[in-house]
Amino acid sequence: MPLTRDFKETIQARVQSDPQFRLALYQEALGSFLEGDLAAGKAMLRDYVNATIGFQELAKLTHKTPKSLMRMLSPKGNPHADNLFAIISALGEHDGYGIEIVRQKQAIP
Repeated sequence: MPLTRDFKETIQARVQSDPQFRLALYQEALGSFLEGDLAAGKAMLRDYVNATIGFQELAKLTHKTPKSLMRMLSPKGNPHADNLFAIISALGEHDGYGIEIVRQKQAIP
């Protein structure tokens, strides 16, 4: 189900006014990718881009066209891993986020 305009505007306003929510949206997008839910990860990342730097600025940072980036993060988009990681890296650098991998306490079989 597509998001309504009011909901998208609410997300954008919250991302711009609440740094913790902004970080949580970024983290949830990455978590969705790691859990194998590409559709949810792309949707959240697209919302994040729209609410933060926008596709024009992201295009400058990734050396891709805005249209190409929008297609990659669209519901039917299928970005290559190198493009997806370039997007994630550019957003993280822009907002000062790093990615840390933490080993779970349970032994890995």
